[in-house]
Amino acid sequence: MIKEKKNLFYGLIAVMLLVLPFVYDSRSMIILLTQVFIFAMFAMSYDLLLGYTGIVSFGHAMFFGIGAYTIGIFMKQFEPTVPYFLLAVLVTVVLTAILSYIVGLLTLRLKSHFYAMLTLAFAGLFLVLAEKWRSLTYGNDGFTFRTPEVFRDRFDFYLICLVAMILVFVLLTRFTNSPLGRVLQAIRENEPRAESLGYSVIQYKIIASVVSGVIAGLAGILYSMSLRFVNTSVFTMDITLDALLMTIIGGVGTLVGAIVGAGIIEFAHHWLTQLAKVHWIFERWIILFGIVYILAVMFFPKGIVGTLQNMKKRKKHTVENKDDKNISG
Repeated sequence: MIKEKKNLFYGLIAVMLLVLPFVYDSRSMIILLTQVFIFAMFAMSYDLLLGYTGIVSFGHAMFFGIGAYTIGIFMKQFEPTVPYFLLAVLVTVVLTAILSYIVGLLTLRLKSHFYAMLTLAFAGLFLVLAEKWRSLTYGNDGFTFRTPEVFRDRFDFYLICLVAMILVFVLLTRFTNSPLGRVLQAIRENEPRAESLGYSVIQYKIIASVVSGVIAGLAGILYSMSLRFVNTSVFTMDITLDALLMTIIGGVGTLVGAIVGAGIIEFAHHWLTQLAKVHWIFERWIILFGIVYILAVMFFPKGIVGTLQNMKKRKKHTVENKDDKNISG
């Protein structure tokens, strides 16, 4: 019953987002929500690592950047048509899957903080490669490119990104609720115990890494297409930190929290940037944002969605205890 109500609520939110452009025709709002959908996909891919497997990665941007550069290079070197777009998607899936498998194989045997630093080193390697290989990437200057006609209209692109986010959410929900997903959560809670039960922890972690990397690459494709521009910033630490903040503020291990966190972060970025134009004190808005983040972690350590879920569980537990007392009385 609870699950049905939750699915109904999610369905209503999805319908509202689908209808929104038809009743509120604001170009800036459409663009902002499109960015929210894209980064929600990226945050969900990170939540699969952090929230469901207990893996902290500082190099998740390398998969995001691969997707961004792959679509940009294909659209610039070839005709910006749907077949080449699909080919770029396929290449991104293959590259991110292979890379995440290799990186996972080389690093996931290490302890959490050593793994995190090594993933940061891999991301830095791709950043340097993108800066030096100017004949292909144009370095830090980046390059613009055209997109297939179906993606050029902001309204159509909004709907495509919304549908992509919903599909990722549904697929990851089924994945995390599957037996494989339960094993990943067992590894997160107690890795030695999961290993003592006969599970190959490394293999399960690599599977999570591959799935996460592929989704991050697809998010990178949509991000690059939304700007029709790509440069080396897609490989920077800031991209990974955004995903980390979105996941933690929204609620680790919830998926919905990643979407909520993406919405909060993107709207906060937009709002504070606008305020910076009004008064000089907001020009250092990143400091204010950092303070808000610290307060959120202090008072809501499980994130917004996680805190709400805990409150609901406590309320249910209190009601059940009262019922037990009434029956015994």
